[in-house]
Amino acid sequence: MTIQEELSATIQELVQPGKGILAADESHPTIAKRFKAIGVESAEEKRREYRSLIFSAAGLGEFISGVILFEETLGQNSLDNVPIPKLLASNGIVPGIKVDKGKQPLVNAPGDEITLGLDGLEDRLEIYKHQGARFAKWRDVFHISETLPSRQAVEANAEVLARYAAICQSMGIVPIVEPEVLIDGNHTIERCTDVSETVIREVFHALYRHKVNLEYMILKPSMVTPGKDTPKASPEQVAKATLDVFRRAVPAAVPGICFLSGGQTPEEATVNLNAMNSMGPQPWALSFSYGRALQEPAQKAWAGNLDNGQEAQAAILKRARLNGAARSGNYRQEMED
Repeated sequence: MTIQEELSATIQELVQPGKGILAADESHPTIAKRFKAIGVESAEEKRREYRSLIFSAAGLGEFISGVILFEETLGQNSLDNVPIPKLLASNGIVPGIKVDKGKQPLVNAPGDEITLGLDGLEDRLEIYKHQGARFAKWRDVFHISETLPSRQAVEANAEVLARYAAICQSMGIVPIVEPEVLIDGNHTIERCTDVSETVIREVFHALYRHKVNLEYMILKPSMVTPGKDTPKASPEQVAKATLDVFRRAVPAAVPGICFLSGGQTPEEATVNLNAMNSMGPQPWALSFSYGRALQEPAQKAWAGNLDNGQEAQAAILKRARLNGAARSGNYRQEMED
């Protein structure tokens, strides 16, 4: 199979009607914070137990097309001693991998950050691909204030995202490009609209410069919302503001936009996605790539106790099913019960 055939096959599997992507790529500090909230210590064996449980949920592949894994998980076996990538593939789910190495302050740009990990990326991708990963994810973040993000941060982070995407495609790995406009702060939805459009436009300018094939990538952006310290917008307001930005800034060649949940509650993330898909057909599939918004109920149900495995599986399957319905605008509030 040629590299182009590999990329095409992976995209077709990831962007399927009624399905989205599960982000289970939490770094050690992030998963420790999530586990602390349910009273569980984040030891390697506990991380393996929890992730093995949710990946083994019967029927998960009906609503989840791909799973983004952390490097540790990619090399682990399930509770039944099956390599995690093989477990996912056997359920019709494409294994993926988070490849960035986290963020640090951007020099000479107070308040802004830059993501690391380009050094040695080709060598790591070769190993990940051998382990079964077929797509990758890289996250850059953009803070919002009256002055942030700076032009320097917008350009630098877009350049990094484009270089990462080009490297992935050269190796037959589909890149998920994640420019996250953070929800932190007290900004208005109008300010988020302006920043989001500026960021997305710059990302696609950089992707064009680096000759990234738009047909073989997925965009993972934030929804356009007010800051979390201000009153929430209605689902209709979020949907309209978000689609206004993406119609202006995202080329139709991109096959799928898989939104991150970005601080929304599980129900909010589903309702807002449903509102977008209720506004008629768009040039791209509008899907989800949620982490906490899919996993939080399952983590609470599990609570570190293997005996609660069935409850945890039922919880993640429910949220996956509801977001699968939101993919076509068919989610209804009564489905929560």
